[in-house]
Amino acid sequence: MTISRRKFIGAAGAAVAMPSLAGPARAQAPVTLKLHHFLGPKAPAHTAMLEPWAKRVEQAAGGKVKIELYPSMSLGGKPPDLIKQVRDGVVDLVWTVNGYTPALFPRSEVFELPFVHTNNPQATNLAMREMFDKYLASEYAGTKVMWLHVHAGQGIHMVDEPVRKPDDLKGKKMRIPTRTGAWILEALGATPIGMPVPDLPQALSKKVVDGALVPWEIIPPLKLHELTKYQIEGKGRVRFGTTTFQVSMNEAKWKSLSPDVQKAFLDSSGVEWWREVGKIWTNSEDAGINLVKKAGHTHIELSDAELAVFRTKLEPVVQRWIDEVSKKDINGKELVEVARQTIAKYSK
Repeated sequence: MTISRRKFIGAAGAAVAMPSLAGPARAQAPVTLKLHHFLGPKAPAHTAMLEPWAKRVEQAAGGKVKIELYPSMSLGGKPPDLIKQVRDGVVDLVWTVNGYTPALFPRSEVFELPFVHTNNPQATNLAMREMFDKYLASEYAGTKVMWLHVHAGQGIHMVDEPVRKPDDLKGKKMRIPTRTGAWILEALGATPIGMPVPDLPQALSKKVVDGALVPWEIIPPLKLHELTKYQIEGKGRVRFGTTTFQVSMNEAKWKSLSPDVQKAFLDSSGVEWWREVGKIWTNSEDAGINLVKKAGHTHIELSDAELAVFRTKLEPVVQRWIDEVSKKDINGKELVEVARQTIAKYSK
């Protein structure tokens, strides 16, 4: 074979081979996003909410995006750092408690006030969604909100003393994550101790606190049935306020995504998802309270008359919040009225 013929065959072979090599190289690798949060990988929030949502987005995007979940603050920092991490672009997505940084989300606090949210997470979630653009959006600068939600509501957990009236809480040290929750406890005569929920088991075991305001769903992952003997709420799962949460993406990261990937996120986080998240948190309550009962502890459901005493005691908390946010030129009175009306609409 002459040199010229060998060159021809080699060139032809290369031309045939190049497409098979270039094909995979041209295939677009999925965009990988990191979602950071503060609870463990076995918590219902992780297994029943965040994981299914991530898979839903990935499927809707046709493999163009991959969401990696990092529970238990495994990327570093403490729970109150999460909102800064996502705004600064340290992580792409977070699930966090608004109340860990209360100065940033004063308008959203309206849903945490006593007896604004009562016992229906679906209704409150949908009210937050309806009110978002007009009343809440300005608080979330630097992020693209995927969705907001509440948990089922703050129930009272006590280590060794029951609660049936406000006076039963006088002098007690109680854990709460938010300033609105702290005001609730102060109105009931208790001393509020602020801390992220992962710190609660140690605080209970060392008697740093006598109890806590948290929903029932957190009982299994934190093993609260081993640390508390009494769980208290009103009939029909009426609770003493709630906590607001967000799943948000760094704004610059959002803008960098292709339109079809953005659509996958929006389609996966629409009104039906906000409703479904409410169902997830409602359903998670059963496992928690059943575990307490199985352990032989006491689940107290306050009568309407008993709950009425709490309502009277806690009404000033709403006015306190209205007065407080007015210093920031926020019409708290309007927010309370609209939130109650919108929650009532969706509760029907």
